[in-house]
Amino acid sequence: MNRILCTILVLTVGMAGKAIAQPDRWQQQVAYVMDVKLDVQTNLLTGKQTISYTNNSPDTLREIYFHLYWNAFQPNSSMDVRSRELGNKVVGRNRDGSDRLDWDARVRDRISKLQPSETGYCRITQITMNGLALVGKEYETIVKYELPKAILPRQTVTIQTAFEAQVPVQIRRSGRDNAEGVRFSMSQWYPKIAEYDYTGWTANPYIAREFYGVWGDYDVKITLDKSYKLGASGVLQNAAEIGWGYDREGTPLRNTGGANRTWRFKAQKVHDFVWAADPSYQHITRKTDGGPLLHFIFKSNNPQDSNWVNTANECARAYPFIREHFGAYPWTDYSFIQGGDGGMEYAMATLIKSHSLGTAIHEWMHSWYQHLMGTNESLYAWMDEGFTSYAESLTAHWLRGDSSFALEGDYRGYIALARSKFEEPMSTHADHFATNYAYSAAAYSKGAVFLGQLGYIISDSLLHKTLLNYYNTWKFKHPNPNDFIRVAEKTSGVELDWYKEYWMYTTKTIDYAIDSLWMNEEGTHVRIERKGEMPMPVDVTIQFRDGSREHHYVPLNLMYAEKPAEDSLPRTVYPAQRWTHREMVITSKRRLTEILSVEIDPSRRLADIDRNNNKLELKW
Repeated sequence: MNRILCTILVLTVGMAGKAIAQPDRWQQQVAYVMDVKLDVQTNLLTGKQTISYTNNSPDTLREIYFHLYWNAFQPNSSMDVRSRELGNKVVGRNRDGSDRLDWDARVRDRISKLQPSETGYCRITQITMNGLALVGKEYETIVKYELPKAILPRQTVTIQTAFEAQVPVQIRRSGRDNAEGVRFSMSQWYPKIAEYDYTGWTANPYIAREFYGVWGDYDVKITLDKSYKLGASGVLQNAAEIGWGYDREGTPLRNTGGANRTWRFKAQKVHDFVWAADPSYQHITRKTDGGPLLHFIFKSNNPQDSNWVNTANECARAYPFIREHFGAYPWTDYSFIQGGDGGMEYAMATLIKSHSLGTAIHEWMHSWYQHLMGTNESLYAWMDEGFTSYAESLTAHWLRGDSSFALEGDYRGYIALARSKFEEPMSTHADHFATNYAYSAAAYSKGAVFLGQLGYIISDSLLHKTLLNYYNTWKFKHPNPNDFIRVAEKTSGVELDWYKEYWMYTTKTIDYAIDSLWMNEEGTHVRIERKGEMPMPVDVTIQFRDGSREHHYVPLNLMYAEKPAEDSLPRTVYPAQRWTHREMVITSKRRLTEILSVEIDPSRRLADIDRNNNKLELKW
């Protein structure tokens, strides 16, 4: 019996060790083969799909869900009503003193005013699974099919559909004839199988926000008027037939017989597919150092438009920095396509409304924190938008050669939210925030601060290692917040569950203050008081009149560890402060009259909502 127990223990430890190195989380698998035709006169799209779907879960699936995103673009849709409701909420004041309403400026009340020819819809007109017809029930942007025969674990089925869609006037992400004049921005345009993961089906209706999808392969043929030029996810398969720089830099669009032309793109191991089309597009490319071929597709009379050329050059220059800090881009191509209504990421491509370098970098970084990791954005938008904003801020600062604090704007956005009455926990589902403002600030700003402040807790050097370990451990696996925290804990040796719980599940804020200074025979003492409800480790720097400095570091007891020194200055490490205790005292052996200033967190990585009480300057 003892030998059996020992054997079980060894096997368990071995399996645990393997899980730590490379977690085993099953993923569903899908392959789309699509053949679609767009009538550029009527704005109607028709298509057929052959979908190979593999159930890698341990569950037997008795139903299946599809997204029909464009059904949101109809008067009185959920997206329409929700947008108009939020647009009635006052979230601040404009510079002219008028009420600042909580509109999404791109949507506003525009859906309610669409005429029948301007609306969007997507309809599955025929569907079978392994030859058996399916009958479904539509729930606006979701359709549910009860299966006549269940899909067993490890079983692969073939689903065939015919569908039709009307391209809506550009409202949000998708559509035709946007403000910049792009004819077609084709995102969320096809019937797409919803994700099934360890939580079950995630059939989120399309209200406003984020997306979640199944990794798979796409083979897409797109037929439309031959004068149109395309950018898309993936790699063009018939480049020699098309030309237009896809075969070689600078080649023209090749002539073809008939009125239409067919483009064929393939993309592997992605969870979405986007394309855009316009007769006046230009196309330039840039090769990165050891990375992907970058395509820039934009509207201009000049293929060497200086604004787009500069963005192309800077994106290519940024890649080695991105790879070093966040991991290698795993696909061969990436396309920056002018279209849509701002910036929106898709697999191997983005739609961006202009040549803005900041937007281009942000959307490209989504390839890491959405399309590579595949986090459920609806539940954890901050793990996508926040991590992407962090990466954008660091990369943009590096490109500019800027030595200031890279995340200053992100911290400013979070602190404004924390001081407002609108903040909700970051754990709120993206569609269920009470205001657009609270969602945006939580997802982008507070999400970026989550990483910046984690660097404060464990050190920037260990944060850098954490992000690379996260990339290597969780790419293509749909990680959740605990998965990231566990990587950070294993990398740093610091317990971090308290940080995740405070920052994600509460709206408690951080506020540390210098309370008083005094001197006795032991030296100069500084009392620090915690005024906020969220406890943190505390860094204090004392600046002396002779130009020298001292660091004083008080770890938090919940960490059960200390962060390493981050520079070569003298540092005093104190016993861990218990989170229940609001006061701490640090001591310098130098005389009070030698001190020029005392400052809590001069690095500014601590998201203290009142920095006015963080620094005391002594006037001698």
